[in-house]
Amino acid sequence: MPSEQELLAALAALRAEVDYLKKENSTLSENQVIQLRLIKQLQEAARRQPQPLQKDRGDILRALLAANDGKMLAKDARLKMHLSRSAFSQLIATMKEHIEVKPFHLRKNQKVLILKSCLAKQ
Repeated sequence: MPSEQELLAALAALRAEVDYLKKENSTLSENQVIQLRLIKQLQEAARRQPQPLQKDRGDILRALLAANDGKMLAKDARLKMHLSRSAFSQLIATMKEHIEVKPFHLRKNQKVLILKSCLAKQ
């Protein structure tokens, strides 16, 4: 049977190990929080900045709108560009500074795309 001193030494060693593990766990938790913040920032930056293919499609969409006097139904533009609804929505979201989206005055459930440079001329 171990002596009282041996038990106290073992208890002290266990307490030291528990303290070390608590500090280690705290550090790991902080690192995970930092990693999650960085991942979120990267995802937001990727959403805000158009990808290379989106830039090309954006140029095509602006040219398509310009050829139609700066206005066009969103559905017609999407069909002419042969894009899915989700891809077209992402494209429109990245082009907020160039294109304005408004409801169509005859059918409120349809959207009209308006080239913002044409708005300045009117």
